[in-house]
Amino acid sequence: MKKTFVKDALASTQYGVEMVVAGWVKTRRDSKAGLSFIEINDGSSFANLQVIAPNTLSNYASEVPRLHPGAAIQVVGTLEKSPAAGQAVEIHAKELIVLGFCDPMQYPLDKGRISFDRLREIAHLRPRTNTFGAVMRVRNTLAMATHQFFQSRGFYYFNAPEITASDAEGAGQMFQVTTLNLDKLPIDKETGKVDYSKDFFGRKANLTVSGQLEAETYACALGSVYTFGPTFRAENSNTTRHLSEFWMIEPEIAFADLNDDADLAEDYLRALFQAVLDKNPDDLDFFDKRVEKGIHADLQRLAESAFTRISYTEAVELLKKHADKFEYKPEWGIDLQSEHERYLTEEIFHGPVTVMNYPKDIKAFYMRQNDDGKTVAAMDVLLPKVGEIIGGSQREERLDRLEARMKELGMDLDTYWWYLDLRRFGTVPHAGFGLGFERMVRFCTGMGNIRDVIPFPRAPLSAEF
Repeated sequence: MKKTFVKDALASTQYGVEMVVAGWVKTRRDSKAGLSFIEINDGSSFANLQVIAPNTLSNYASEVPRLHPGAAIQVVGTLEKSPAAGQAVEIHAKELIVLGFCDPMQYPLDKGRISFDRLREIAHLRPRTNTFGAVMRVRNTLAMATHQFFQSRGFYYFNAPEITASDAEGAGQMFQVTTLNLDKLPIDKETGKVDYSKDFFGRKANLTVSGQLEAETYACALGSVYTFGPTFRAENSNTTRHLSEFWMIEPEIAFADLNDDADLAEDYLRALFQAVLDKNPDDLDFFDKRVEKGIHADLQRLAESAFTRISYTEAVELLKKHADKFEYKPEWGIDLQSEHERYLTEEIFHGPVTVMNYPKDIKAFYMRQNDDGKTVAAMDVLLPKVGEIIGGSQREERLDRLEARMKELGMDLDTYWWYLDLRRFGTVPHAGFGLGFERMVRFCTGMGNIRDVIPFPRAPLSAEF
């Protein structure tokens, strides 16, 4: 017989039907009546499935008493209506096969609560806990909802390169990729610098910080594309909000301006929230009770919310009226801090906010310059509790303006010759945004540390697994 997932067994009402289930033991208790009550979970649902194992099983005496949390079993039995409160069905075992025992004296996941710090040290086992199983299911839902959203709107899934010679953000905090012998680097005699012509790619190369620039090339040929892949930042930041390796979703749309970009971003966020509400109600209830109170209701509200749109200038003026509330005083020309963004969403507008048209001097070179000469067509989408969740812009499609801005910033135009070609050959208005996937997972689960929403976090001094 084909194995039945625990989630499907729990939802079934075909009592008396024989089925095969498998999973890891969560609990076991024995009764005086010669029955063992074993709860198992295979990861397909938050809820466990109870297996009733009678002492008539051939291996009952020899193996069932040795089933402790973490052991893996397969059961052949009949689905029956459960008389116990809190569960609709149970499996009455006819055959129980032990796939793998688990020594309770060595297994680090005991019944007591284990700190998230400790669980990061055993990241290979933490998905077996309720919390991290739920995080993974929500992460999966958000990933699938991302593909479904963009595919349903005619976007093409584009795979950006992970190794690149350009820095999309201009920040320079990149991981270098090399096959050179670091103990004996080749030095150019004329310049005294490392001779990268001897390296694998014949030039200096890095891990990507963003797939945006490459995605623009395909958007300017196919209309609408999106990337969804890993990106890397060599930022020595040990905070609850930063990772050295994380996943980014970056759509690009041709023949579009900043308002089109904002429309897409807002619709996308609402679609993500609704997907989690539809697919993960049990997981959300768990997070609501154990991680962050009210998160279920928050997502429901945001899935139905309109987004307030204001300019950066308007945002600063509003914040100045409450300057005494902030550690960093709001002034025109500075980037908004998290405390400012949260105040806008939580105290002034009581909902999500899209801030548009930021000062040119605090934004990247590729953003379209507005006619006022001071701002660019950039946007940040802000949510309560976290502040910025999406950053995007209309891209500068005018060759002369883009070249002038790059020269102003001291950038090497030759490095970006291919990017400039998009403006030479059939340039079009286009726009896009970026969403850090782990930040969205963190928002939808209420988890306090971003290292707890990615399977194996990469951060400074952390690459154990």
